[in-house]
Amino acid sequence: MKLTVLALTLASAASAQPLAGLWDATVVSGGLQIPFRMEFAGDSAAIRGSFFNGDDKVTSNGGQFSDGHLVLNFDYYAAKLDATFKDGVLDGTYTRAGRPAAFHARRFAPSPLTEADVPPIAGLWEIPVKSPKGELAWRFVVRQAGPEVSAAILRVDGDTGSLTGTYRDGKFVLSHFSGARPMLLEVSVTKDGTLELLENGRTKMTAVRSAAARAQGLPEPTDPSRHTTVQDPTVPFRFSAPDLNGRVISEKDFQNKVVMVAIGGSWCPNCHDEAPFLEEMYKKYHARGLEVVALSFEEADQLKDPARLRAFIKQYGIEYTVLLAGETSELHAKLPQAVNLNAWPTTFFLGRDGLVKSVHAGFAGRASGSFHDELRHETEHLIEGLLADTASK
Repeated sequence: MKLTVLALTLASAASAQPLAGLWDATVVSGGLQIPFRMEFAGDSAAIRGSFFNGDDKVTSNGGQFSDGHLVLNFDYYAAKLDATFKDGVLDGTYTRAGRPAAFHARRFAPSPLTEADVPPIAGLWEIPVKSPKGELAWRFVVRQAGPEVSAAILRVDGDTGSLTGTYRDGKFVLSHFSGARPMLLEVSVTKDGTLELLENGRTKMTAVRSAAARAQGLPEPTDPSRHTTVQDPTVPFRFSAPDLNGRVISEKDFQNKVVMVAIGGSWCPNCHDEAPFLEEMYKKYHARGLEVVALSFEEADQLKDPARLRAFIKQYGIEYTVLLAGETSELHAKLPQAVNLNAWPTTFFLGRDGLVKSVHAGFAGRASGSFHDELRHETEHLIEGLLADTASK
C-alpha cells in the first residue's frame, strides 16, 4: 500500500514538473524549422521565458503555466507563445504581429561533438551583394571555438543577431531566433578557401576574407556614416509629431541642445538592439545638454493604440522622448530633408544650432563584435564634440 502511495506521489510530482531550465526549440518560418535555445524560469503564474541573442536574453513580460498549458507574452514584440506540455514536449504556436508559426521544444540535452577535423573560419569576411539599399557588400563576422561558432551578417541597417551552431556533416549549421529575425545559415568551406553560404535553404552567397576582397578590388561594404545625408546641411532639421499623450513636439522644443533624432519603430529588431544604447547615451550626457528623440513609425493599428510601443518603452526603461511619427510608408513625406533614408534605424545628430552634423544608418549590435565597440566609441566621441561646440549655439 505504501509503495502504491509513493508511486502515485512520484507520478503526480512528475506530471507537475516545472518547465524551469534550458530547452531546445524550433519555430517554423518560410517552411523551414529554425532551431534555437530557450530558457524558462519560475512556475505557474510567475513563469517567464527567454530567447537568446548571443549573451543577451529576450525575456517575456508576463505568462502563465497551468494544467499543462503555457502562455507567454512578449508585449514589446506584440507576440505570444501558446503551447501545450505533454510527455516532456512543448507544442504550440508563436504568434508575432498576427502571424502564427508552429513551435516545438524539448528539454535541452547536450550532444557530444564528434567532429575531429574542423576547418577554421573565424575572422572577418565579406559577402558581395546587390541589395535594394544600394549595398555592394555585407560583412560576415565569425567567432569560433573548435566546432562551435557564433557569427553575424552585418548590413547597413544592422546585423542579423547572433547566429550560433556547430560543425557537423562537413558544414557549419548556424541559426538565430530571439522572438524575431528567424534565420538558418549553412556554411561550407570551398576548395578555394571561400565560404559558401545558404540562407534559409534558398539564398546562396559567397563569403571572401576581407583581405582577399581588398586584394581582388571588390567593392567595400557601405559606410553607415555616409549612407544617408540631407539635402541642405545649412538648413535646420525639421520634425514634428505627438508623444504618446498627444502633445505635439518639434525641433523647436530643443533649442540650444545637441539632439540625437533616432528613426525607428517598435516592430524593428535592430531598433530593439539600439534602444538600450540610446538610453545609455541619454543618461550619460543629458545633464550636459544632450536630448534623444525617437521618431517611431508604426503600423496603422499601433498608431491608434500603441500598446507595443508602450511595452517597448517599459522594457528598455526609456526616459528619452518618444514620438508617434506616422506609418512606415510616410517616412519620406514626414522627413523630406533626408536623402537616401532607407535603413531602420537611422540616427541624425544635430548640433546646438539645429543643423545636421552627422547621420548614421543602422545599428551594429553586440553580435557584430568590434563593429559594435567602434560604433560606441565613435558615437561618444561625436557627442562629446557637439556638446563642447558652444560656437554653434
